[in-house]
Amino acid sequence: MASAPFFITGTDTEVGKTFFTASLIGALQAAGKTVSAFKPVAAGCEIVDGLPRNDDALTLIAALDDKPDYERVNPFALKQPIAPHIAAIQEGVELSVEAVAKACPVNKVTSDFCLVEGAGGWLVPLNAAETFADYARFENCEVILVVGMKLGCINHAMLTQAAINAAGLNLIGWVANFIDPNMQVQKENLATLKSSLKCPLIAEIPYLTGDNAIESASRCVKLEALLS
Repeated sequence: MASAPFFITGTDTEVGKTFFTASLIGALQAAGKTVSAFKPVAAGCEIVDGLPRNDDALTLIAALDDKPDYERVNPFALKQPIAPHIAAIQEGVELSVEAVAKACPVNKVTSDFCLVEGAGGWLVPLNAAETFADYARFENCEVILVVGMKLGCINHAMLTQAAINAAGLNLIGWVANFIDPNMQVQKENLATLKSSLKCPLIAEIPYLTGDNAIESASRCVKLEALLS
């Protein structure tokens, strides 16, 4: 693997982590790089042919050139669309840093890049004692922060940056994903975040919809910070 694994987290749930991760996969592959991706834990699945399947994990698989098996990308597919640690308890599934690391052997990946998408925000629990942040620290990941551009995002972004720094991990870049087309003073909010977040802005993604949204977003990704 050419670099440490990248852990993609967000300022909240529903801020576009999967959308960005799929876009980043596309941008890296277009640059001639090989990519592996994991969505270790996904809560909220439909049953397809008797097996749980999550839309986010399916989106990542669709973006990957090698079309890996579902279970490789998403080993913990929880049925209920609720906090993962609660869903795991209800379904009798043991979630832990050790279990996730064993199911997703990121440091054995031979691709040029390995992307790991978290669930929700930075401190979402895996269990009563561990969070996704603990997993990212265990795997010594570089972190990419997806900021869902909406009212309140500045506070959420600053708090998340502080927590990532406190964990001793490298926040390698951040993404401005405009998820609210009616957001006021967009330029001013973006300018504040640019001056407040101490890492490169690697993608500024406008509000996009439609079948080609991921492809369009992939052209917004600036790979320089990730390829250096």
